[in-house]
Amino acid sequence: MKRIAILGAESSGKSTLCEALARRYGTVWVPEYLREFVDTMGRVPFEEDQFGIARTQRAREDAAAAQAHDFLFCDTTPLMTALYSRVYWGRVDAQLQALASTHDYALTLVAATDTPWTPDGLQRESEEVRDMVHRMVLAELEGRRIPYLLVSGDLPQRMRQVEEALAGL
Repeated sequence: MKRIAILGAESSGKSTLCEALARRYGTVWVPEYLREFVDTMGRVPFEEDQFGIARTQRAREDAAAAQAHDFLFCDTTPLMTALYSRVYWGRVDAQLQALASTHDYALTLVAATDTPWTPDGLQRESEEVRDMVHRMVLAELEGRRIPYLLVSGDLPQRMRQVEEALAGL
């Protein structure tokens, strides 16, 4: 079983892509825990919440791995939580940094920002923030020398791009 990371800024189609890929490959996917956190708490996270959010995201990956077939599609990773810590607080605490450094996925996909930006309550800010975060994701991956595939276009186009990449694993 191979874990596939799907990264990207807010409103870039990560969840839609994850769900579609899981259906296509007859497996499970791991939703973004941050969305649940915001819905449950009724607020955006504070800095001290970040490590717990990332740890829960990773724990859910580990739990879902037992039910996965061939691939496990992960809608975000601790790396994104660390990146958002830098955006909002200008730093990443040591525990979160350590967790985010274990980016051990068979393939990393980055969702392009060519989908319409849609506000969704507390969690999304603006198209400008989305574009800034997208640039930060690419820079982070390049700085860490983590290979990635930038997927773009509508959902069928993105699916074809991912299917080609998965066939090569």
